[in-house]
Amino acid sequence: MSKSIDFSVIAPPAYLRAFVAQEPARVHHVAAQRVLTDLSYRDFFAREAVRGAEIIVDNGLFDLGYALPAADLVRAALAVSAREIILPDVMRDGAATLKASEQAAREIRELSGDTFRLCAVLHASDDEEWRRTYDAFVNSGWAGAIALPASRRPDPDGQLCRNRWLATAYLEEHGLVDDLIVYRLLGLGRTGHLELVEQREHEWISSVDGAAPVILGAMGIALRLEGPYEKPSTPRVENLGPIPPDRFGLIRRNIAVVRAAAGSSVTIAEENR
Repeated sequence: MSKSIDFSVIAPPAYLRAFVAQEPARVHHVAAQRVLTDLSYRDFFAREAVRGAEIIVDNGLFDLGYALPAADLVRAALAVSAREIILPDVMRDGAATLKASEQAAREIRELSGDTFRLCAVLHASDDEEWRRTYDAFVNSGWAGAIALPASRRPDPDGQLCRNRWLATAYLEEHGLVDDLIVYRLLGLGRTGHLELVEQREHEWISSVDGAAPVILGAMGIALRLEGPYEKPSTPRVENLGPIPPDRFGLIRRNIAVVRAAAGSSVTIAEENR
């Protein structure tokens, strides 16, 4: 198993240089709303883009509870020289996600032409809707990337729409992976970095993002490559507060564990450590 998955660390804006800077610069998932409101955040990722990183602008849904409008997404993407925009999505609703994505794709193209790759997020309420939504994205003509959300809860019924490992295995086993589409994982799920060891079997998965190694490290919890992965109730990354300097080493080790599970040799840029 030689395939690697790029891991984009999510951290509070005050700690971008300490934990997020990459060597070599590869892929960053970036919050559109922070790009538009935080100059230091914007400048950091603009510099990472100059260093060669692929910048992916997220639409804000996970943090804000709603997706930013197309004009704001384009403005944020231009500000950090992004290559990709994650289109608006609706949790667990394939039909609503497809409708919102189609509208945003049309508006983004009207504003910026083909400047950005557009990424659709694969949500669904059941497996039939999951298959239907996936087919619609692949055949849309505007989706250059598809992202699969993290599996947050146990799934005793083995549903494609609730179990990301089953979903990626299904796509491969049924010959449904499109070579012209970039595939991403959104967030670390209930098995954390352990899922990435399995997902590396799929050579077509490009990247994953997550804040867990930073949040858990700030709480004094170490990740271990072999597991087990046990995540207690944690604050959202934007509510993490000041991180004691004596936790920095643990956070960096946690990030290294996730990257090892993903098969990635990227490190935190030495000049920022």
